[in-house]
Amino acid sequence: MPSIHVAADVGLTASPASTSSPALSVTREDGEVLIVVDVQNDFCPGGALEVPEGDAILPLVNGLVNIYGAEHTIFTQDWHPGGHASFASSHAGKNPYDTTELEYGTQTLWPDHCVQGSKGAQFHEQLVVPSNACVVRKGDNIKVDSYSAFTENDQKTLTGLADVIKSRGYTKVSVVGLAFDFCVRWTAEDAAACEGVTRVRVFRDATRSVGLPGTVESAEESLAAKNVVLETCASS
Repeated sequence: MPSIHVAADVGLTASPASTSSPALSVTREDGEVLIVVDVQNDFCPGGALEVPEGDAILPLVNGLVNIYGAEHTIFTQDWHPGGHASFASSHAGKNPYDTTELEYGTQTLWPDHCVQGSKGAQFHEQLVVPSNACVVRKGDNIKVDSYSAFTENDQKTLTGLADVIKSRGYTKVSVVGLAFDFCVRWTAEDAAACEGVTRVRVFRDATRSVGLPGTVESAEESLAAKNVVLETCASS
């Protein structure tokens, strides 16, 4: 099942702090945590499930990590076993971006991506990941996909992240990463439902979208309905 780790305990060594971050208009508020969603090789240019311009967010994300610090930053990592049910290759006659019905409902099918232990599953080499940061690995149940860092797509299986948010006393959540219209969206929506959380925002300029028909518009509408605010973090 999904699990929560300290970065160093899963072989992630400290990445150097960014020294060339753009000017940002953000300060961390008391009780606030930053969630960095799935900035992994397979979601960046050249990856198996490339998000257009996915790596363009790295300067902004690294700048935010520097502002929030390791104690107030949580990273998520897609971590699928081979043959995962969300892979089109696991379904005869299906192609990437088709849909199929699984036990929990309609599932978009993807190219094989973020397979455990593969280069594609690794964080982008330019992403700043402090060695003592919290890392949530999700999607490792072969039968269930997991867009959200809080709850798998069956809407039953919890990752434990909500407990971390509560135990650390976080009341405000900011979300960035890949991709806006899928994992960022669902993570932000579930954050808004966490006990004690009073504000959730997505820094829109520190995200990029898969951009399937209607997915960006649906994400924007759904986030607004759940009182998740879209902001920018770069100074104008």
